[in-house]
Amino acid sequence: MKPIVAIVGRPNVGKSTLFNRLTGKKISIVEDTPGVTRDRIYYEANWNGREMLLVDTGGIEPKSDDEILRHMRMQAQLAISSADVIILMCDIRAGLTADDRDIATMLLKSGKPVIPCVNKIDSIGMPPPEFYEFYGLGFKEDPIAISSVHGNGTGDLLDRVVSYFPDPDEEGDKEQTVGVAVIGKPNAGKSSLVNKILGEDRMIVSDIAGTTRDATDSRVENKYGVFNFIDTAGIRRRSKINDKIEKYSVMRAKLAVERADVCIVMIDAVQGITEQDEHIAGLAHEAGKAVIVCVNKWDLVEKETNTQSEYTKKIKTALAYMDYASVMFISAKTGLRLDKLFEEINQVYAQSYKRVSTGMLNDMLSDAVARVQPPSDKGRRLKIYYMTQNSVAPPTFVLFCNNAELFHFSYQRYIENCLREVFGFKGTPIKLIIREKGDNPD
Repeated sequence: MKPIVAIVGRPNVGKSTLFNRLTGKKISIVEDTPGVTRDRIYYEANWNGREMLLVDTGGIEPKSDDEILRHMRMQAQLAISSADVIILMCDIRAGLTADDRDIATMLLKSGKPVIPCVNKIDSIGMPPPEFYEFYGLGFKEDPIAISSVHGNGTGDLLDRVVSYFPDPDEEGDKEQTVGVAVIGKPNAGKSSLVNKILGEDRMIVSDIAGTTRDATDSRVENKYGVFNFIDTAGIRRRSKINDKIEKYSVMRAKLAVERADVCIVMIDAVQGITEQDEHIAGLAHEAGKAVIVCVNKWDLVEKETNTQSEYTKKIKTALAYMDYASVMFISAKTGLRLDKLFEEINQVYAQSYKRVSTGMLNDMLSDAVARVQPPSDKGRRLKIYYMTQNSVAPPTFVLFCNNAELFHFSYQRYIENCLREVFGFKGTPIKLIIREKGDNPD
């Protein structure tokens, strides 16, 4: 398992900027507003061939009673407890503060290796005189002067970090990790689901809408396999997105969909499926991802004989463009059907990566054309010569024909239905590419 490196410190000292620089990606939200990063953000990084799991944390305000700041402090403490190495960031412009000292005391009690670094030192060479007051934090390691914006000193910092890593053992075959993005409206239960799966308060769960701002990664390994759950910020209607940071959060949720293998669309069973749910599900569909629609809070719904089947019909009607999606009824609070959820994730993941031989595809195509004759226009009939699969996730098929204009959408839908009837592809979209080929002689 990769060593875990946590970046901690007061709010607005540059932790997210350093995190983005070390990972080489703009993953954490960077904004001059204290408290922007609320949950732990995980991402893989590499330095001179040494891999690590880097963790960005919300800023710690040791003595704050504010609910969100208290949650952020708890999240940072969880990151500290799971870390192998800790980077403590301070700010040269603010100087050594009482909060820096309180955080340092907390880290010293952890017994973990701590590397103090002082950020926002943009000049190269001898650091300014005020840098030396940070030696008073009491760590064995000398502070390192860095600039997370310009990258100065970050190489020295990483050299120090990897010096604490154990000698790399010989790695066996890496297990396949399934990326699972949990998307939905605010307060649909996304964070509660991930917390229940992890068995810890990994995400901030609160009645305050919008408490999850970043897309946060959590590794889960169990009897069903290895998974990376990505909890995302709730996606609001565009008219309600006024806060600039919230706009960033929606962008992060969309990026989470892009890097996932499977998307869980969370729907509030009490509210029922809404237009916003349809829009959010469409993000996964357009990205070509396998989809599971999870109707959450099912324990709160009064049930009659056909309640579940009637609810499923409503979902299928609302999401008619993605009737392939799997539908499950769960409760993140009680854990209802979470074991079945892992089985379903594995199934739709496997379906999205399924490959079918060209011979089997053309046997199916011949049967489909014999059952329903291809359309014609002005005496010219569509001829489909053959089809082949050229990629997966989503399964993508190329069909060669005499005239692409004759290959109407309705007949493409018929071919797609035949593919599903014969080969399955449950839970995953299918993509058809139509190409013209010169007429074959009769």
